[in-house]
Amino acid sequence: MQELKTLSKEELEGLDVPRISPSYLAEQSKGKVYIESYGCQMNFADSEVVTSILMTNGYSTTDNIKDADTILLNTCAIRENAETKIRHRLRGFHALKSKNPLLNIGILGCMAERLKTKLIEEEKIVDLVAGPDAYRDLPNLLEQLSTEDKAINVFLSREETYGDIEPVRLHSNGVTAFVSIMRGCDNMCTFCVVPYTRGRERSRDLASILSECQTLFEQGYREVSLLGQNVDSYKFEDPTNGQIISFANLLEKVALIHPDLRVRFSTSHPKDITDEVLHTMAKYENICKNIHLPAQSGSNRILDLMNRTYTREWYIDRINAIRSILGESCGISHDMIAGFCTETEEDQSETLSLMDYVQYDFGYMFSYSERPGTPAAKKYVDDISEEVKKRRLAEIIEKQRFHSGIRNHMLIGTIQKVLVEGDSKKSDLHHYGKCDSGKVVVFQKQKEQKGEYVFVKITQCTTGTLLGEITNI
Repeated sequence: MQELKTLSKEELEGLDVPRISPSYLAEQSKGKVYIESYGCQMNFADSEVVTSILMTNGYSTTDNIKDADTILLNTCAIRENAETKIRHRLRGFHALKSKNPLLNIGILGCMAERLKTKLIEEEKIVDLVAGPDAYRDLPNLLEQLSTEDKAINVFLSREETYGDIEPVRLHSNGVTAFVSIMRGCDNMCTFCVVPYTRGRERSRDLASILSECQTLFEQGYREVSLLGQNVDSYKFEDPTNGQIISFANLLEKVALIHPDLRVRFSTSHPKDITDEVLHTMAKYENICKNIHLPAQSGSNRILDLMNRTYTREWYIDRINAIRSILGESCGISHDMIAGFCTETEEDQSETLSLMDYVQYDFGYMFSYSERPGTPAAKKYVDDISEEVKKRRLAEIIEKQRFHSGIRNHMLIGTIQKVLVEGDSKKSDLHHYGKCDSGKVVVFQKQKEQKGEYVFVKITQCTTGTLLGEITNI
């Protein structure tokens, strides 16, 4: 491990960039806004940007939906179940609107981009629709609703990164924070709507990322999670010297802000994660040894139909590199889809055997949900019955539970460095936090405070949690 250092004052001076911060002292609020977020971490990070934009323009926020003048749902379109849940929620808002006809109901994010005018003109369940690249226009759209019955902006940008917006940390624990480093996606996986709902891939400028991370550390945050649909393809050309900044370069620069600032990231793509990134992780103690590496399937035939652009063998090579460079203790998680078009029992067996080879610490597992407009919906028949999908998904989940138990049990007797995030959900006599590999650790309180690091000896585990006691080493 290389000894960490704090960046010098001279090095930090180059991080100063113009930032748009919310005006908390607006003389009069234009109205109260209630925001709900669904789906991935990117959506939750976007809601923090939306809040900043609205507060800067004179709006205030509320946690009480009954006090709201405007309700905004930041939505996910990745699976049909997500959209169904959001539609149900939207229809439930009509009871509020019947009591308050001036109440505005809006939809943001991927579902807004996918359905565009349908929710306003055909289903008539929202007043406002704004896609992921239209958040700067929200104050104008809300003003428009004062004189019109609908407002919409679903323009997709090739430049928008919101890099100059200082997010308002919603429901923050004051210890961990998301930092978006890029937007959009150029990977055309046949099952995925993201390239169509979030647009083309573009990277945020380096200075604004480092400035945000530096500010967070100064505010007491001790962990940042760098977010992107495919963080490994981050690429930024420094206008001052023409230098190309890769994701490995960015990781190093964030790690050097301060040795007490932990760095995590998500999501990596198997085709793009490089040994350079892995060696950078190994070099710095404060870059967490925790990688989310979606596989989606263990079958080469299915991977080809999904247009994942890598093979089972390539994926295993990347797993071997992770284990070799970062060690067996590195936490590895996955995404896996059960029941993709034409999937056979042999394909399913190959997925299960890949899981046996890797022994993931954690996973997000779903049955295939056909999304309208995707290449898979256009080219393939969704020919696997729901009964078979559910059975195969259950097999994957059972396998993952078994492996999670094995991986957690391996840590019994070890001492883990844990960042204290707050009280345990089950007991205010216990704190919880995450160790380096991303696992949740619960331990009895002593004198430690939220935001501090403690060393915990692991004494017990479940398939989802490590249990232990603070120790002095």
